[in-house]
Amino acid sequence: MSRRKPYLVGHQEFARLYRVDPKQVAQWLSPSRGRVLDPSTAVVVSGVRYWPLGFAAGWGATTAHFRQVDHDAKAEIIAEQGEGWEPRLAAELPPIVGQQEIIQIFGLPSQGALATTIASGRFPERDWLLSGSMLWMLETVLDSTEMLRETARTLPWEVDEAVVAALRDGTYDGPGSRVLTRGRHTRKSS
Repeated sequence: MSRRKPYLVGHQEFARLYRVDPKQVAQWLSPSRGRVLDPSTAVVVSGVRYWPLGFAAGWGATTAHFRQVDHDAKAEIIAEQGEGWEPRLAAELPPIVGQQEIIQIFGLPSQGALATTIASGRFPERDWLLSGSMLWMLETVLDSTEMLRETARTLPWEVDEAVVAALRDGTYDGPGSRVLTRGRHTRKSS
């Protein structure tokens, strides 16, 4: 099944848009640096922030010190992600999951069990590879449930509907829903 996915950026892609080191994006988020990038503009997936490309590309024009977006970098990011659409707000995004959320959806015993399934090619192809992390639309993962069950040797691949409902309505607060920074958890921003 083909779905148009929203264009997203992680820290590395956000940095590419403005030709800065990815550490600069973390500094823009820092309260001690005046927090020029509001963390609530991102979604948190598997403990990492991701932004809609439309927001990230327009962000530089909204700051006190104008920053010019690199339009070539934006075009490259779009080309890397394939067919999609350009959201501006985190609220426009469909539910997105990474490995931590997938482990909770299926009640898997460990990240290793999921990693083995992904490496074997039995897991659906990722929708994104951003800042080195694989991400999927929730529906991509759920659509693969029957195939996962059929090819499983030991794991039941049973869906925890409460986790799915929380992911769909934006109330998920399990593993991966918080960003770990400097030894403490930061709550998910919506």
